Amino acid sequence: MSASPIRSFLRGSLGTGVAVAARAAGALVVNKLFATYAPAGGLTLLAQFQNLMALFTALPNDGVNVGLVKYLAPLRPGSPRHRAWLGAALALNALALLAGAAVLAGTGLPGGGRAGVPVFVVGMALLTGQGLLGAVLLAAGRLRAYIGLAVALAALGTAAVAATLLRGAALPLVLLSYLLAQGLTVLPALWLARRAGALGHWRWAAPSRPALRGLGQFLLMAVSSLVFGRAVDYALRNHLLATYGPARTDLWQAVAKLSDNYTMVFGAVMSSVFYPRLSALAAQPREARRYLLSVLALLAPVLAAGLGLVFACRSWLLPLLFAPRLLAAQALLAPQLLGDWAKFLSWLFLFQLMARARTGPYIAVQAASAAVFAGLLALLLPRLGLAGAVWAHAARYGLVLAACAAVQLKGKLGTRDREEGADFGRAA
Repeated sequence: MSASPIRSFLRGSLGTGVAVAARAAGALVVNKLFATYAPAGGLTLLAQFQNLMALFTALPNDGVNVGLVKYLAPLRPGSPRHRAWLGAALALNALALLAGAAVLAGTGLPGGGRAGVPVFVVGMALLTGQGLLGAVLLAAGRLRAYIGLAVALAALGTAAVAATLLRGAALPLVLLSYLLAQGLTVLPALWLARRAGALGHWRWAAPSRPALRGLGQFLLMAVSSLVFGRAVDYALRNHLLATYGPARTDLWQAVAKLSDNYTMVFGAVMSSVFYPRLSALAAQPREARRYLLSVLALLAPVLAAGLGLVFACRSWLLPLLFAPRLLAAQALLAPQLLGDWAKFLSWLFLFQLMARARTGPYIAVQAASAAVFAGLLALLLPRLGLAGAVWAHAARYGLVLAACAAVQLKGKLGTRDREEGADFGRAA
C-alpha cells in the first residue's frame, strides 16, 4: 500500500491537535481542582457525574451522530435526503434523552438526590443538541468550526468549575454548573453550523423509514457500548466506593482519570481521522484491511513508547495532575497502562466493524468483553483488593485484542486462499 493514506492519517491527526489539546487541558485542570479543593471522595464523585453524563450522551454521540456523519457526508445541505437524515437523528436523540430522563427520575443524581434532576436533564438536552450540530459540521468537512466548538466546550466547563469550587460551593452545585456551562455551547454551535452553510435552508422533515433504519444500526451498537461499557464502569465504581470507601477509591480513580485523559486524545483522533477514512473504504475490503494493518503497525510501537513514558514519569505526574496524597496510586498504574495499550489497538478492529455497519459482531464482542471483565473482577477483587480492578482491565483487553487479531488473521488467510483458488482456476 502506498504511504499516502498514512501521511493523510498523520496530517489529520495533527489537524485535530488543537481541539484535543483544549479538551485534555480542560480535563486536567478540572481534575486538579477537584483533587485539591474538593473533600475526600470528590474526585470519585466527579468521575461518577461525568460517567452519568457519558451514559446520557452515549446513544446520541456514539450511535446516532456517528451514523449521521457517515450518511450526511455525500449529501448537499438542505436537500430533501439531508433533511430526512437530520430529522431522523433529531427524533432518535430526543427519544434517547427522554428514556434517560425517565430512568434518572427514579434514581436521582450521584451525591445530589432527585432535586437536581430537572436541571441535569435541561443541561443534557443542550449538550445533546451541541453534539448533533458538531456531527453536522464534521459531515460537511468543517473541521475548523468543529475545533472551535471543542475549545469553547472545554473553556466554559473548566471556568464554571473554577468559579464555583473556589467560592466554596457545594459539590452538587459545582457539578451542575459544569454541565450547564458546557450545554451553553449549543448557541455557538448553531451559529457556526449556519455560518458554514452546513444546515442549508433547513426546515423540519419527517424522518424517513430508511433513515431511521440506517441510524438504528448505529444506535444498536451504541446501546451495546452503553450496557457493556459505561454501565459496567458505573457499577464498578459504586462497588469500589461501597467496599473500600471514598479515600481509597480515589487512588484507583486517579489512575482511571489519568487513563481517561489520554484515552480522550486517542479517541478523538481515531473518530475524526481513522474512522472516516475506514468508512470511505468500506466497499473495498482489501484496501480497508491494508489501511487498518498499516495504522496498527504504526500505532503499536508509538503507543507503547508513549504509555511507557507515562509510567516512567509516574512519581511526579500523579501529584502534579491530582494531589500529593494520591501518589500511592502509582502502584496501580502498570496494569492500567498495559490494558490501555491493548484496548487502543483492539479499538481499530471495532472501528472496522462500525465502518461496515456489522451490528451483530460488534454487539457480540462488547457482550463477551463485559462478561469476561465481570468474571475477572469476581475472581481478582477479593484476592488483590483495588489492584484486582486494574489487573482485570489488563486481562480483559489483552484477551479482546488477541481474539480480534485471530479473527483478522483468519479472514486474511481466507481471502488469500480464495484469491489463490481463483488464480488456479484461471490458469486451468
